[in-house]
Amino acid sequence: MTIEDNVSAVRERIVRCAERAGRRASEIRLVGVTKMRTVEEMRRAAPLIDAIGENRVQEALSKRQEWGEGDGPEWRLIGHLQKNKARRAVEVFDSVDSVDSMGIASTLDRIAMELDRSLPVLIEVNTAGEASKTGIEPGDFPELLDHVLNSQHLTLQGLMTIGPLTDDEAQVRRAFASLRELWGRARSSSGRELPILSMGMSGDFEWGILEGSTMVRIGTALFGPR
Repeated sequence: MTIEDNVSAVRERIVRCAERAGRRASEIRLVGVTKMRTVEEMRRAAPLIDAIGENRVQEALSKRQEWGEGDGPEWRLIGHLQKNKARRAVEVFDSVDSVDSMGIASTLDRIAMELDRSLPVLIEVNTAGEASKTGIEPGDFPELLDHVLNSQHLTLQGLMTIGPLTDDEAQVRRAFASLRELWGRARSSSGRELPILSMGMSGDFEWGILEGSTMVRIGTALFGPR
């Protein structure tokens, strides 16, 4: 199977799952996760997906330099961000999807101000309840939400989570439903649309769609095993 075949197969699965959920497939954006993938592989996938998702700032910087100037895909940081990489992240990425603390939010806001840009972000919430997962704890989410909404140079687009590491559909869907509920409350309290609910990867994206995901992050199902 080629990358093109794989993207087509994933798109078909998205369509079928959206139909099951009574939704339109056009509501769901496909982010290709390109950690450890070559720029050539990324170029093949780029016209067929909605954005590129990179986990590491340094790897993305090298790839963007190789990619060159001109039209290209949207680049989203989906991995955990350390403060010492924040400036590079603002320079390299179109969006930071892994804001998980007031400290990193404040740092990104300050750097975006210095670079005279507005930075789209997602708040990452750890709804899986796993210590190994990054993301703000659900109980601390309202404080971070207010902080980001009151930032001058951050534009909140929505929320993101990583499902628990299990094949138990009920457990995974509970984690996704928890994020959806936080998202609904955030939209109601803020009066903002917050269009992105980023849930689901190669092993669980269909469950994410059934629970309302508007953005799935797919690596292995598009590019094969690393």
